[in-house]
Amino acid sequence: MKISALDLKKQIEPLRQELDAGIKEVIDNTSFILGSGVDKFERHVVEYSGAQYAIGVSNGTDAISLSLLALGIEPNDGVICPAFTYYATAGAAANIGARPVFADIDEDTYNISLKSIETVLAKKNKFKIKAIIPVHLYGACADMDGVLRLARKHKIKVVEDTAQAFGAEYKGKKAGTLGDCGAVSFYPGKNLGAFGDAGLILTNNKTLAEKLRVLRNQGNKDKYYHTVLGRNNRMDTIQAVVLDIKLRYLDLWNSSRQEVAQYYNKNLAGLNVKLPVVPVYSTHIYHQYVLRTSVSNKLFMNYLQEKGIDSRVFYPVPLHLQKCFKYLGYKAGDFPQAEKAAKQTFTLPIYPELTKEEKDYIIQTVKEFIHG
Repeated sequence: MKISALDLKKQIEPLRQELDAGIKEVIDNTSFILGSGVDKFERHVVEYSGAQYAIGVSNGTDAISLSLLALGIEPNDGVICPAFTYYATAGAAANIGARPVFADIDEDTYNISLKSIETVLAKKNKFKIKAIIPVHLYGACADMDGVLRLARKHKIKVVEDTAQAFGAEYKGKKAGTLGDCGAVSFYPGKNLGAFGDAGLILTNNKTLAEKLRVLRNQGNKDKYYHTVLGRNNRMDTIQAVVLDIKLRYLDLWNSSRQEVAQYYNKNLAGLNVKLPVVPVYSTHIYHQYVLRTSVSNKLFMNYLQEKGIDSRVFYPVPLHLQKCFKYLGYKAGDFPQAEKAAKQTFTLPIYPELTKEEKDYIIQTVKEFIHG
């Protein structure tokens, strides 16, 4: 049996008529960039998320960069990021000239560790730390009460990386609506995915929202009148229309992912493998279903792949050990929890369209590996 990590064809097929009609309308009216479909999608995201403002942008990485720029982060300012996440979190900061400052992760949730943040903030640095980017990794929120408490104490800005958790809730509030900004990715593989690159910024600050709209559009509010040095980070109308249609189904899809996770949890309980931990303050929308093993994750993952199950490691090399960040001066051993997670975690396929036969085969295969 072959089971992919994600099957977008199965997701798209029931929506094909709606999607084709929406895309045709964009083609017919030829308003391909920041058209009325973008405004409509932004309004619907505001209604869905509870944020006061939503600004559609080109992708999730640019959503982080624009957020930092709008918040006044300048070259050589320090931006705290978890050492265990996707490159874009720190890369977005580095690419505007800021300096990524890494912190370790929590052993159970894989989200940024409050204790490690405190350690970083207590150090005397040659640069000033101006912001922190908590990542809501795999679909569950970081400890935002703790992050916000530290941010207020040290007077630093907070940009939530909500790339993997759009639709998750922190104590009843949607992820991405608690910090100064929430950066969202709609990469096709996300729970809410576009038909290409697209992103979004959430904020409750009117002045910030207006600044972001100018920054994303070449620094102009009125065409050809450029008030600031902006960027070309606009959202394509076709992507907005696709996302607007799919947004109607997001909660249903997330609920289905939770049901798959519960099925895995029930049938894998008691085995020599660590199941995902859901913190009491957050829901989990399972962008990834991550297991942890005491043996090498490569052994486990390779066995699953040999059996036709698309298992992956998110992420095999922590950011502080990536070659592109060598200039920051970190070394192996600096963030032990991040390094352990990179060697011990791996994923199982999780998406709404998985059949019972496929789920049972995955569970059986995991058990076979554990029992030898």
